[in-house]
Amino acid sequence: MIINKLLLINFKSHSERAFEFSPQINCFVGNNGVGKTNVLDALHYLSVGKSFLGNSDINNVKSDEDFFVIESEIQNEEKEDIIKILQPKESKKIIKKNDKNYDRLADHIGYLPSVMISPYDSNLISDSGESRRKFLDAMISQTDSSYLFDLIQYQKTIQQRNALLKYFAKNRVFDKDSLEIYDEPISNFGTRIFEKRKEFVEKLNPIVQHFYEIISGGKEIVNVIYESHLLTEEFHSLLSGSIDKDRALTYTSKGTHKDDLLFEMNGNSIKKIGSQGQQKSFLISLKLAQINRIKELTGKSPILLLDDIFDKLDDTRVSQLIELVNKESFGQIFITDTHKERTENVVRRINEESRIFEI
Repeated sequence: MIINKLLLINFKSHSERAFEFSPQINCFVGNNGVGKTNVLDALHYLSVGKSFLGNSDINNVKSDEDFFVIESEIQNEEKEDIIKILQPKESKKIIKKNDKNYDRLADHIGYLPSVMISPYDSNLISDSGESRRKFLDAMISQTDSSYLFDLIQYQKTIQQRNALLKYFAKNRVFDKDSLEIYDEPISNFGTRIFEKRKEFVEKLNPIVQHFYEIISGGKEIVNVIYESHLLTEEFHSLLSGSIDKDRALTYTSKGTHKDDLLFEMNGNSIKKIGSQGQQKSFLISLKLAQINRIKELTGKSPILLLDDIFDKLDDTRVSQLIELVNKESFGQIFITDTHKERTENVVRRINEESRIFEI
C-alpha cells in the first residue's frame, strides 16, 4: 500500500496543501508549530479514521472554517483508490472509498494499516492500563475485523450492564435475573477477545526481543506480558463471583476491559528499572514488532509514521532505525524533523528516492 498523493483542506493549521509522495521515505521539515505533525495526523486519519492525538474530529477543523477534507490517492496492488474524509462542523464525519460512503468506520479499519512512533509513546509505560489496552486493541483491529466487531459489542454490553447497576443503586432495588441477562453475551464476546489478545501477545513477544537486541545492542531480556482475569478463571464465574462487589461499585469490576500489558526487562518492570534510553529502545522495538506482525497477518506493509524522533534519539540511533526499517521493507515511511540538513544527511544516504517537504 503506497500513498501517492495527499490533499488537505482546512485541516488543523493547513488551509490547503497538496503533496506527491515518494514510495520510500518522505520527510516534513520546519520549525516547531508549523504543522508537521498535523500532516502525520492526516495520514493517521486515512488509516483509522481518527486523530492519533486523541482530538475530537470537530476540533481538527481549521479555525473559522466549516469543514475539513483529507483526500488521498492510494496505490493498492494494481489499482488506485481514492480515500476521502470529510468532516463538516454541523454533521457527522463521512469516509468515502472511490466515492462510495462507508456505512461504518469499522469497515475501513485495516484497509491502510499504519504504525506511529512518537514522543507520546512514553505514555504506554507511564500511563494506566487503559492506554495499553487501546494500543493492543488498535494493533489487533488492523488485522482482524471480527475482533473489532467483538470489541465493539463487548463494550456496548458492559455499558448496558453498568447502566443497570447504577439504576439499581439509584432506586435502591436489585434484580439479579435482569443483571444475569448480560452474562452470556459478555462472556462470549469477552472470551473471544481474551483468546485473540493472548495469542497476539505470545507471538509478538519474540519479535520485540529481536528488534530490541538490534536497536539497543543490549543484553537485557525484554518481555511483553499479557495480564487478564481470564488467565485463571472462566468469564461466567468471574461475573457471578464479583456480583456483590459490582453492586457496591455500580460498575463491572472484572473482565477483559480490565486487562493490561506488563513491560519487563530482566524480570522487572521496565518503568522502574529501565533507563530513559532503554525505555525508548523498548518502545521502538514494540512498534517495529507491531509492523512485522501486521505485515505477517495481512500481507500488507503498514505505513510508518515517525514523529519528532530526532528529539528523542541521537542522530546515529535515528540513522540505524531508518536503515533498519528501510532494509526490512516495512513500507512507506513518513518523518518529521526541525532540521532540514540533518534529515537530508540521514535519509539521502539511505534512499535516494526520499523526498523532503518544507512546511
